[in-house]
Amino acid sequence: MGDAGIGWIAAIIIGGLAGWIASNIMKTNTGLFLNIVLGIVGAAIASFLFGIIGISFGGWIGYLIAGLVGACILIALVRAIRR
Repeated sequence: MGDAGIGWIAAIIIGGLAGWIASNIMKTNTGLFLNIVLGIVGAAIASFLFGIIGISFGGWIGYLIAGLVGACILIALVRAIRR
């Protein structure tokens, strides 16, 4: 599998955790798959947005924080669009 495989597995686990925490904070009910997607996409979005202002996260804790922030942003955007 190599290091790349371990990286993807870690991204899925940390993304799922970030998405799950975000769904609990935002009081929404999402499934496991959507939690993983929210966490991974949220981390990418948050890393991009924080990168613009010069903040970068490192390690799995940084990825978890970025995923959590990004997932909360995504949930808020979906709620705003649905209204």
